[in-house]
Amino acid sequence: MSWYNEAIFYHIYPLGLTGAPKHNDYSAPVSRLNTLLPWIDHIREIGCTALYIGPLFESVGHGYETTDYKKLDSRLGTNEDLKNFVAACHEKEIKVIFDGVFNHTGRDFFAFKDIQQNREHSRYLNWYCNVNFGGNTEYNDGFSYENWGGYNLLVKLNQRNPEVQNYICDVIRFWVSEFDVDGIRLDAADVLDFDFMRALRRTAAEVKEDFWLMGEVIHGDYSRWVNGETLHSVTNYALHKALYSGHNDHNYFEIAHTVKYLQNMGNLDLYNFVDNHDVERIYTKLSNKAHFAPVHVLLYTLPGVPSIYYGSEFGIEGKKEKFSDDSLRPALDIKDYADAVQKNPCTALIAALGKIRQHTPALSYGSYAELQLTNRQFAFARDLDGIRVIVTVNNDDNAADMSLPAGNCAEYIGTLTGRKVPVQDGRINVTVAANSGEIWVPAGEMPEYIPVKTETADIKKAQEETEETTSTQTESPAQKTITATEETAAAKAEDIQPEKTADTSAISAENSFPENTEAAAEKEKTVIVDMNKSPEDMTVDELQQAILAKMAGNGPVTDQMKKTVYDNIWHDSLVNWLKSFH
Repeated sequence: MSWYNEAIFYHIYPLGLTGAPKHNDYSAPVSRLNTLLPWIDHIREIGCTALYIGPLFESVGHGYETTDYKKLDSRLGTNEDLKNFVAACHEKEIKVIFDGVFNHTGRDFFAFKDIQQNREHSRYLNWYCNVNFGGNTEYNDGFSYENWGGYNLLVKLNQRNPEVQNYICDVIRFWVSEFDVDGIRLDAADVLDFDFMRALRRTAAEVKEDFWLMGEVIHGDYSRWVNGETLHSVTNYALHKALYSGHNDHNYFEIAHTVKYLQNMGNLDLYNFVDNHDVERIYTKLSNKAHFAPVHVLLYTLPGVPSIYYGSEFGIEGKKEKFSDDSLRPALDIKDYADAVQKNPCTALIAALGKIRQHTPALSYGSYAELQLTNRQFAFARDLDGIRVIVTVNNDDNAADMSLPAGNCAEYIGTLTGRKVPVQDGRINVTVAANSGEIWVPAGEMPEYIPVKTETADIKKAQEETEETTSTQTESPAQKTITATEETAAAKAEDIQPEKTADTSAISAENSFPENTEAAAEKEKTVIVDMNKSPEDMTVDELQQAILAKMAGNGPVTDQMKKTVYDNIWHDSLVNWLKSFH
């Protein structure tokens, strides 16, 4: 077993959290990274054992247009600042992984600038994909090139070039020798070349014991990326979507089905999350704010590695905007949340779940077994070495009774509530409070826990409070109960708005349906796909229809499934998705 099998991640977007300028003028370094040092104790206090931080290295703007892989972004400080920050994390027994943006570079990267200067004679001509001196871009370089996501600011690297592979592998070696980093999150991993990823995996095995590679993958069979040759883990966007929509729609069947779907891929140790720097805050996405509790109980107990995005433990909000992700990446001062664990119910819950997760090996290594499932109640077991841990969640506004098969012991205790229940005829009979969850462990097998309030006493009052809040700006519910609110028509309307931004680092997993269903139906009629074509030779429209055809072979294709397919307009990503069916 490795450290990442038991990890609980905290995720920081440092340019946002530190309030760094949006544009890098490459002036003298400003040590804003040092302002994050007090956050390390907070990360530890809420039970997290690992930190994913990035992007970190010199870039033009949002951080994903790298101009120097070996220099901390001037807006954050110096390499010495980063070295000291990682060392401070390690002192608190917190592992650190960086953001590795290896699919593309910024236009100020040395290899691209050499092409600008020396044109056809540049020795770096083959470092990038499809450089064409017969074309041009809006930057008027006198040549064109393949970009990422339609943005010429992001120049796509030729990952099949051995020189590029060797350079990036040397970057990883440098990060380990200089900063002692413990792993890398690979940006846009779903469009990375697989031979390139194999080279990265070989380097990972070389540089450090248990060096972790986790990739950003949106769609497809995750086992294509997670195996002994490529990556250790990928982002679990499938579960991310199911967790919020399964609660908003009162549909635990969606969550349970998603878990089964993922289990069929194998034991993959996926990176689980409910929000990140590319998607709306979970507190914003939930129609009923009281569902914050059962959502996070599931995040910490379902198979996979849980992650908390900075600020979400306080229940702050953040809404995705049409041309900006700034509201998702706010500047925060940890001093404003000094007593959050004691006074903010969201933070108290996250801290309790972190402690429970750390002291309950079955939640990291145990097998998964569904015990009970309805639209509004869900129970499952995590079994390890003869110990059965039972998880119950309830998304209803009323308490629910459950009778569940238990392990071979006399009594269970709820780790969040402290309630004890006897085992009778091999079962426990428990009551799960409205809009809450519980983790039941054999009494005496686990440490005693301080009870944490996870349910709402006065839903009506909470609804009124929520309805008064119209701002989408960041806010903290400190000293407020985790509250419930009715899903309004306005909220539904917001959910179907396009969520495309020019500076995003990932394909959003929650974009809109096609403009109308008639248009989607017309598209299906007009696009004829030759399935004998290689995926690489297909157009985006052809790839979308081919994927839908593959889905239809496995059962009915729902509107949500069509939405997910049509929202993905990136050729390389669709190619890899289609291949995942083979």
